[in-house]
Amino acid sequence: MTTTVGRFISFEGTEGVGKTTAIEGLCQRLQAAGIDYVRTREPGGSPFAERLRAILLDPATDINDDTELLLLFAARADHLQQVILPALQRGAWVICDRFTDSTIAYQGYGRADGDQRVLAKIDSLIAQFISPLPELTLWLDLPVLEGMARAGKRSKADRFEQQATAFFTRVHHGFSMLAMQHPERIERIDANGSSDEVGGRIWQTVQARFNLG
Repeated sequence: MTTTVGRFISFEGTEGVGKTTAIEGLCQRLQAAGIDYVRTREPGGSPFAERLRAILLDPATDINDDTELLLLFAARADHLQQVILPALQRGAWVICDRFTDSTIAYQGYGRADGDQRVLAKIDSLIAQFISPLPELTLWLDLPVLEGMARAGKRSKADRFEQQATAFFTRVHHGFSMLAMQHPERIERIDANGSSDEVGGRIWQTVQARFNLG
């Protein structure tokens, strides 16, 4: 092992930005560097949270916004306790596909159009139930229409992917706001280009943040 310090990295972005490929590339680089890591995702990551994920993503699920929000945090609380904290405590890096920023962007901006009451509700849930937050968040940024076109080539759309362009435009704005508010944690990564080009930008950012040779 080249390190025994657990690090927490999250990946964020709207649909079709290439998170899965980017995460795979980072994990390969970490493995080559001899760094122990756990790859996980949200919603999901633990057995209970994966059951909630199935409900949340099912197009047949008919729930209101508050129910959706609370299910997301129930899944996250279990995921944190069952997977993320144990990995960090043993010195592994955690590479997570989405975390709290997605909730702010999707539920706070996509659903609620930046309503301050909803954002305050989300912030309160984070403060009460979620710790730690990622040390580094990699926001893969791509124009909304381009991302949606990419996502449309994949398998059948889930409950979130079925939303209209205006929804994802608001989500993108949410990520933009978060990046401005938290420059110490959130790094914008240009998601245009080949997977090797994007992966190189990500690895350069990770190396610089954590002083990897």
